Amino acid sequence: MATTPAPPTAPPKPTWDPRRAEPPFPWLRPTIRIRLTLLYGGMFLIAGIMLLSIIYLLAAQALNTGAEPLFRIAGGTDIKVTSDNCPAVNSGLSLDAFNTAISHCIDVQRQTALDNLLSRSLLALLGLAIIAFAFGYAMAGRVLSPLGRITRTARAVAGSDLSRRIELDGPDDELKELADTFDDMLERLQRAFTAQQRFVGNASHELRTPLAINRTLLEVHLSDPGAPVELQQLGKTLLATNERSEQLVEGLLLLARSDNQIVERKPVDLAEVATQAVDQVHAEAAAKGVAIRGERAAAVVQGNGVLLERIALNLVQNAVRYNVPDDGWVEVTTQVQHGQAVLVVTNTGPVVPAYEIDNLFEPFRRLRTERTGSDKGVGLGLSIARSVARAHGGHIAAEPREGGGLVMRVTLPI
Repeated sequence: MATTPAPPTAPPKPTWDPRRAEPPFPWLRPTIRIRLTLLYGGMFLIAGIMLLSIIYLLAAQALNTGAEPLFRIAGGTDIKVTSDNCPAVNSGLSLDAFNTAISHCIDVQRQTALDNLLSRSLLALLGLAIIAFAFGYAMAGRVLSPLGRITRTARAVAGSDLSRRIELDGPDDELKELADTFDDMLERLQRAFTAQQRFVGNASHELRTPLAINRTLLEVHLSDPGAPVELQQLGKTLLATNERSEQLVEGLLLLARSDNQIVERKPVDLAEVATQAVDQVHAEAAAKGVAIRGERAAAVVQGNGVLLERIALNLVQNAVRYNVPDDGWVEVTTQVQHGQAVLVVTNTGPVVPAYEIDNLFEPFRRLRTERTGSDKGVGLGLSIARSVARAHGGHIAAEPREGGGLVMRVTLPI
């Protein structure tokens, strides 16, 4: 009797992602201002060292250290010399020894003068270097201040405030040209965004109305007790198809809206959102024999409660529908980690290869299938969840669970 090969096990869970690693000292980030300051100060320091070296060499050449003495005492009687800096000439010496002592003392004085010149010049260079670095830092900040204005405007635009403009004044230089180009781009983006919002609104009305009419007509015909059985069966099939089309339209419209940043934000507790999602799926989970568990701690974020509930509902629904037939479970937890709110949905299920994880977030994609119909959904759940997470400034990641199933982790800023 042939044995069935065991299913492949999921790859080990990665423990560290270098792309998410934070620098140990964020305040030492090599910004352009820091680099310009180091450039200005370094150039001044190099120029100062070269100038100091030249001055030292010229002074040494002028003092002529180690050369023949400027004078020698050739002769005389009763010559007496005293010196505090050169005590060797105070005692009685022969004429040659006296001249040698005088020459040595002059050399020592020359070297002392050069050493004093070098030490004081180094101290002066150090003080000027500090001043140069501080001055360079201030000048770099002044030169780069238009870039800071551009950055602040870009951050405001990232929050869907497309009405903001830089409107940089000043000389017609490269920075003003960059700001004007950015303003033109924002103008085009605002027009495109307004057109998209108008299209979504019109499409919402034009697509929902005929589907709602179809549903009403089908429900009216199905409510007729005298209708033939074949007609009732056809009506139920058409009603299910119409319901699926409505779900598809709602999903597409929600996906289009959630691709943009959320403008109006309110405090939303992820624990409450997850609990509501679990309550909505509880009946389906009980019918499939899937147990839902997990502790949900308070994790308050700023966002749209309806869209955040859609994330939790889509993840929990997928976890229930794509599960094992016997003894399956879904674990839903919420918590705060490293200053961020985290929603984790873990489930049992079929083994998911790691190379197919990214495909799950594509619209109309399912595991090992592509753009095919399914009674488990329209294939937009994870796409909508990812779009909503991005709109809230967060992200969603999926990892294969050892033994089968997935671990879906949603991280949102608090």
